Amino acid sequence: MITSSGNKGFYFKEFEPKSTDPFDVLFDIFKELITHTSGDFDEAIAWLRELDKEYQLTDENYTIDDFIEDLKERGYIREEIDPNGLTSTEITAKTERAIRQTALEHIFGNLHKSGSGNHKTKSSGSGEDLTGEFRNYKFGDSLEKISMTESLKNAQIRSGLGDLELTEDDLVVEDSHYQSQMSTVLMIDISHSMILYGEDRITPAKKVAMALAELITTRYPKDTLDILVFGNDAWRISIQDIPYLKVGPFHTNTVAGLQLAMDILRRKKNTHKQIFMITDGKPSCVRERDGRYYMNSNGLDPYITEQCYTQAAQARKLHIPITTFMIAQDPYLQRFVDKFTEANQGKAFFTGLKGLGEMIFQDYESNRKKRLK
Repeated sequence: MITSSGNKGFYFKEFEPKSTDPFDVLFDIFKELITHTSGDFDEAIAWLRELDKEYQLTDENYTIDDFIEDLKERGYIREEIDPNGLTSTEITAKTERAIRQTALEHIFGNLHKSGSGNHKTKSSGSGEDLTGEFRNYKFGDSLEKISMTESLKNAQIRSGLGDLELTEDDLVVEDSHYQSQMSTVLMIDISHSMILYGEDRITPAKKVAMALAELITTRYPKDTLDILVFGNDAWRISIQDIPYLKVGPFHTNTVAGLQLAMDILRRKKNTHKQIFMITDGKPSCVRERDGRYYMNSNGLDPYITEQCYTQAAQARKLHIPITTFMIAQDPYLQRFVDKFTEANQGKAFFTGLKGLGEMIFQDYESNRKKRLK
């Protein structure tokens, strides 16, 4: 650190970092642990105590027990009594919101809230968001759009030193963007393979979902985001459910997920619609009309994959692009995703877990500016 010493110039001193509230330090770790434990407070605190032993996170002035009391006082946790009279500690909606905000900051960076909450298309016309550029007045343009300053300037240039006369040819309007809203469905694979081989794939997927939810609700509040999960079947979950999401002993019924996603989007009035699908495995299950399941985990079953291609083509007919984020590198799975993407004319990203959030954010920002033809 450099400081001034009057006429004697400058001298150096050791940098002294600003003191950090011990609660804030522990709370950052707690939010990460509560996501990994799917909202299990007791398990998260057990992990926090183990980390404290190894890394000396606390001292005699502020302990883990003090931290728990602060969580209660600040409204981040509450005690619940079940019908059997047993008491348990649960996180509150305040904590759920804090987790989503942290996910947004970690994955997408610090994004400023948009005032209008609308998306701009590449076309210009009679919208509300001004571009800063001017064009000649055309019949039908709203009078409120006329820039009197620029119009009078044109009249003065044309009239010269004579009497100022304003004509229709002098009038200019400030151009504006058309505005649109986007409806997005995020599909998350919760089949058993999302935690196989010692790699936790579901936690990063949950973080992406929470960050995307926070992004849309704060920056683009006129957009809609629906989240569904798919295993043997598919079902919707709310934003509040995301931290508690767990992987089950399921196969991968991609068809059910796509059918539900399209049912959701059919009911949306927004022009722009899209599906994001996060998956790490091959489709291995479909449900027959009689309610029974057809399952096959050995390779790619043509009976199952053909139904996936059919759903992809159906989404294309509905002008719903599908972007697949494939958390796997197997060549035969890549060939399946390539054919699936071709049927939909959508996009696919073959990626690991690193950078998943940034890619989804960039694709969201890109897709909202165009529509599938």
